[in-house]
Amino acid sequence: MALLQCNFKSEVLEMEQPLHVILPQISMIEEGRRKKIKERGFPVLYLLHGLSSDNSSWTRKTSIERYALEHGIAVVMPNVNRSFYVDMKHGLNYYTYVSQEIPYIATTYFPISGKREDSFIAGVSMGGYGAFMIALRNPDKFCAAASLSGVVDLTPVFSYPDEHVQPMAKMIFGSKLEYLRSDYNLLRLIKKLKQENVRLPKLFQCCGTEDFLYPLNQRFKAVAQKYGLDLTYGEGPGTHEWGYWDKNIQRVLDWMMAEREN
Repeated sequence: MALLQCNFKSEVLEMEQPLHVILPQISMIEEGRRKKIKERGFPVLYLLHGLSSDNSSWTRKTSIERYALEHGIAVVMPNVNRSFYVDMKHGLNYYTYVSQEIPYIATTYFPISGKREDSFIAGVSMGGYGAFMIALRNPDKFCAAASLSGVVDLTPVFSYPDEHVQPMAKMIFGSKLEYLRSDYNLLRLIKKLKQENVRLPKLFQCCGTEDFLYPLNQRFKAVAQKYGLDLTYGEGPGTHEWGYWDKNIQRVLDWMMAEREN
């Protein structure tokens, strides 16, 4: 495997941005495989970080490089600070950055496929929300998405007792009513997309039963099942920590590669 750490000038954010990319390494004697990758590119997982992390966290705190090697998949890890992957009400356009510019950069700079059937997105906590939100809003770009302990319903954030959380939510989304009426509200978005009969990506959701976000994940699961989304759900003992996510990102990759084969 190759771990590439680069910086580039983002047109969307209008500033230099870091990007980590894992690429499977092809032996010089694997002529057939090299030709295939040159023609099509590697399948790719866009892997998103959480609220208190950055784009280096997955490589520092899990064995994602080794897992990616086992599946022959590229992994692209952007950085979005504490933006929740949205075009912020008072801030930068991180939704546009991750949903449009990052795939453009990845497929332009690296031997990565841009086809829907080869493109996956996943994330942890804030990134779990981002993965579902971006995939559901761009069903033509992603065939599957996974949320690990995701903040998949942000409604409670607007009344959270911590004095720093509510101002952050308002800076990102505006008022609670603006959030509820927007496509950033996943529960509303699911209903809207099902009414429009859109071909949606397949979803994988997991959360530890001792995680403080477990009730929010149960709420999302209920809505997804109500509207008939193709959702694979898993739960078990676990809290909001990297040991749980390291174990479950392996399940996510197994599931994604199985879905790609079907």
